[in-house]
Amino acid sequence: MSASHSAPLNLLQNSTSLASFFKAFWDPAVAVFAVLVMASLFGELIDGPEILLAVVMFSMLYPGNIPLHRSWLGTLRDIVLHWSLALVVLFLLAFGTHNLDTFPPDLLLAWALTVPALWLVSHLLLPRLAPGLFAMEGIRSAVIIGANDIGRRLAGQFATHKHLAVDFVGFFDDRGRERLGDLAHGRMLGRLDQLADYIRQAHIDAIFIALPMASQPRILKLLDDLKDSTLSVYFVPDIFVSDLIQARVDEIGDMPVVAVRDTPFKGLNGVVKRLSDLFIASLILILISPVMLACAIAVLRSSPGPILFKQRRYGLDGKEIIVYKFRSMTVCEDGPVVVQATRNDQRITPVGAFLRRTSLDELPQFINVLQGRMSVVGPRPHAVTHNEIYRKVVKGYMVRHKVKPGITGLAQVNGCRGETDTVDKMRKRIEYDLEYLRKWSLYLDLEIILRTAGVTFTDKNAY
Repeated sequence: MSASHSAPLNLLQNSTSLASFFKAFWDPAVAVFAVLVMASLFGELIDGPEILLAVVMFSMLYPGNIPLHRSWLGTLRDIVLHWSLALVVLFLLAFGTHNLDTFPPDLLLAWALTVPALWLVSHLLLPRLAPGLFAMEGIRSAVIIGANDIGRRLAGQFATHKHLAVDFVGFFDDRGRERLGDLAHGRMLGRLDQLADYIRQAHIDAIFIALPMASQPRILKLLDDLKDSTLSVYFVPDIFVSDLIQARVDEIGDMPVVAVRDTPFKGLNGVVKRLSDLFIASLILILISPVMLACAIAVLRSSPGPILFKQRRYGLDGKEIIVYKFRSMTVCEDGPVVVQATRNDQRITPVGAFLRRTSLDELPQFINVLQGRMSVVGPRPHAVTHNEIYRKVVKGYMVRHKVKPGITGLAQVNGCRGETDTVDKMRKRIEYDLEYLRKWSLYLDLEIILRTAGVTFTDKNAY
């Protein structure tokens, strides 16, 4: 399912507060419980170190999630990746604070194996043992207003996800059957002016309004007709299925506003993102300093010119920044016309070819991260001249500049590297960038960093 089609499902999954609360706390609670149990089994006193580990793990793993529609293999893969990332962060934290020997190795090994096993068993069994826990609270039967694309996808979610325990009765729509054809699959119940009477007679619990935003007068009249009923009303506006970063409801004073296009790094998220960038970039620069020195010497001896190539790029909010790279060409183009590197490009030096293929030419950008111009993970910055071309032909192109550009990103670990010689290639890259902004989490950043290490030497698109 594409990102633009996932909003109705997300609304349903997040609509039950009990299930959201339970899913958010289950995984971190299991990890903490396992810490305390293992400490007792291995004869360790539950005191400062154990309590600190429990607090750190809960903070790292919250909020958790119990996937309801994954195969056991997909669930296992997600758990292994999620837990591996947590252990890597924990190891780096212990290493940096000189606390690697605080716990017995046998205890840590048993705990590291027990937690994912408990997660796997609980994730597979809980939805089957307690399906009511994940049902939409107080809703047994529902109708959808609008037999359009949004409404039909919503009906499909009800049919597919049985745990919601919602009996979808049918559609109401003012369009005639000849216009709808078989779009509503024979589930038409009537016109909008017939809805109020039907609700009273059929004792429907909820309606889902899937009409477009342009239908505001009809929506207001519909709500007015239903003001003397006790049914629940949900609005699934069409703005939630457009290409957005995050669609959320905020308040300005006592007025609700919908954030249609905004950065995900507001408030605490922004602090977490910046601190993680500083920590990761500093650690990597310390580790790769010998490699950077070797690269600098190789570039200096390969051909006349500077060691670093400085290029203007668009940064946060579309403002120009200077990005560093090891020079890989015999030229340093940064004017109104920049020719993208192509396969067997004669401008690329032999040393530069190796640096580009292995992404070693990007290493100086960790300095840009410390400067605050870039992030370790985010949409890759393009040359200013390329931005001016693609912003006019690729929908949502400039939305990627609501966050700092990254050294690596979701597009790059999914094969979108190298020359973008067609609009379709650039469009695919932008789809991944926008998906990253919608789904951002610290764990997603760590996953992308680990995947980047895996594809660096195998990606044939880098040249």
